[in-house]
Amino acid sequence: MGKLDGRVALITGGARGQGRSHALTLAREGADIVICDIAAQIDTVPYPMGTKAQLDETVSLVEDLDRRCVAVQADVRDGAQMKAVVDRALSEFGKIDILLANAGIFSFGTIAEMSDQMWADMIDTNLTGVFNSIRAVLPHMIERRSGRIVATSSMAGRAGFPNIGHYVAAKWGVIGLVKSVAMEVAQYGITVNAVCPTGVDTDMIQNEHAYRLFLPDMENPTREDAAKAFAALNALPIPWVEPQDISNAILFLVSDDARYITGNAMPVAAGQNASNVV
Repeated sequence: MGKLDGRVALITGGARGQGRSHALTLAREGADIVICDIAAQIDTVPYPMGTKAQLDETVSLVEDLDRRCVAVQADVRDGAQMKAVVDRALSEFGKIDILLANAGIFSFGTIAEMSDQMWADMIDTNLTGVFNSIRAVLPHMIERRSGRIVATSSMAGRAGFPNIGHYVAAKWGVIGLVKSVAMEVAQYGITVNAVCPTGVDTDMIQNEHAYRLFLPDMENPTREDAAKAFAALNALPIPWVEPQDISNAILFLVSDDARYITGNAMPVAAGQNASNVV
């Protein structure tokens, strides 16, 4: 028996990376899966984003685990699209037990120099997208008086970092949103938590643009060059964690083992959190 037998999980940003890892982890524990992803490029994002082919591949990988998986191409920035995703999930499965508000983007620039569009795309995706996802699923969960919600924040939601102030603002906002919603819906038996990763080994940080955030004076920085810089953030001597490490924490939070944990922001951070005061 799996920890999530008979449950249905909705995961945003499911085409690849952490979202795909979460989908497979929950499916291995018995959950049926609904995933959504924009599966298109946002102009202010400097690395290639997920694709429709990758979204379809996630479906195939979940189905290989003998679980059902439904994929919807949708943009978390659009509240109507997220409501449509929830409606599709309910029409296919009749319920949603778990929401993982995972979709997110990364871009780089100083506050003095970044464009209005770069700021808007970041806040609309990484903060408003979490709001849209939670708001879309809450009426159903409140009616059922049951639910597990986990949003992806970041260790950048616990400290300031130069050149990504828009990302930091969004991720701090996710924690505040999670704590507030947790207080609003506790009476209905719904738990709401966040995970706060350090750097995760995905396409979001494995690209030259992210490497230059730490190595601005180096021409053509490589993964090996960046590993030393990323490792300096963490107490444990590693540059980044794996998507599975985040999935394992999420599995705990959505399982019955964590039934009385809510309003929490859980670091999965290789000790980067040890020096934080909040």
